[in-house]
Amino acid sequence: MRVRTAVVVHVEPKSRAEAFDRDANARLSEAVGLTAAIGLNVVSRHIVPLGRPTPATLMGSGKVDEIAADCAAVEPEVVIVNAALSPVQQRNLERAWKAKVLDRTALILEIFGERARTREGRLQVELAHLTYQRSRLVRSWTHLERQRGGFGFLGGPGETQIETDRRLIGERLSKIRREIEGVKRTRNLQRKARRRVPFPMIALVGYTNAGKSTLFNKLTDAGVFAKDILFATLDPTMRGLKLPNGTKAILSDTVGFIADLPHELVAAFRATLEEVLEADLIVHVRDCAHLESEAQKGDVLKVLSELGVELGTNRPYVEVLNKVDLLEPEVADALLSGPHKPNLPVAVSAKTGEGLGKLLDRFEAELSNANIRFELTLDAADGEALAWIHRHGQVLEKTYKDDATVDLVLSATPAELDKFEHRFGEKMLSGQGEAEES
Repeated sequence: MRVRTAVVVHVEPKSRAEAFDRDANARLSEAVGLTAAIGLNVVSRHIVPLGRPTPATLMGSGKVDEIAADCAAVEPEVVIVNAALSPVQQRNLERAWKAKVLDRTALILEIFGERARTREGRLQVELAHLTYQRSRLVRSWTHLERQRGGFGFLGGPGETQIETDRRLIGERLSKIRREIEGVKRTRNLQRKARRRVPFPMIALVGYTNAGKSTLFNKLTDAGVFAKDILFATLDPTMRGLKLPNGTKAILSDTVGFIADLPHELVAAFRATLEEVLEADLIVHVRDCAHLESEAQKGDVLKVLSELGVELGTNRPYVEVLNKVDLLEPEVADALLSGPHKPNLPVAVSAKTGEGLGKLLDRFEAELSNANIRFELTLDAADGEALAWIHRHGQVLEKTYKDDATVDLVLSATPAELDKFEHRFGEKMLSGQGEAEES
């Protein structure tokens, strides 16, 4: 089997380096990781500092010639440029380097195309691909200048190949958007059905390869694909989760975020990320062992802000410091034994299971913060009612009395409280009078 080889070129604008405090070597390593994620063997790598972009090739002629000499020596199948290239720049670089050139957007689209498994995921990827391809339809190839004959008896001069391509892509885009709208409607119906249960939704978000899927599997035994590669998870996955005091929730694993996420993908995967918009609790999973953990956090918060999610203001939020097993033992121990308080990050290792008990307690504390606390007295022999109570609320205290009754101290969401009042109204009043917030 022939090994597919690649050269990776990271373009580092000086203005971006100053604005985002990102390390060029770390950005190059990320680009190499993305390239490896589609099965390419990286045989050479370059960092190109960029003061002022060159319209024809993005980078200066000296760097273009230097990389051309390298390409002549190693003969790569493709050159990955970790930057956004215009169609003209891509064409000129392909001519200079005598190899296929993909920019960052095309590379991420290739990864998404390989990983999407569900029908929705494939539709989203195709939508992003076509949106990207339509912007590439420039007169870069001679066949685009030829004209086809008109259709029917009154065809006229006909249309150019580029017009045909644009029309066909436009028609396919319209069809995909209609299908995605159908998927959205289905997902909305599913969400409405979940609200009727209703179980709170917990959404895992984070930078790609932060360990979200590994944490998801550890908490739910779901068996979701989890591997040490970028963008291992694309399609949203949901599983039930039971918290320590009996609260039931739905845990959702979502696509990983990345710096400079292509605009085509932000728009195309909005339906996928709607699970985040609907979540009752957002859990930001961070790779605390990564050298650029803080910068990655900034990238995630930026994408969430673009989606209209302001963490900590319009919904509960938990920050998880994952992969503590990769830290020095004394540093890991300090994080794991730190104070267990609201608004502080929770340190865990999804791989070893350390810290997961504290994390589940934190989930429950955040989700039950708006719960209503109340009391109820029941016949101790009424097993059916007791089972119903355990399904719809949390039993905080249980006291059996000599008169064959049981006093319960309960906690429930406002929506569930309505169900309690409908079923046990008088008994609730005799238990405590009024419900009051905990």
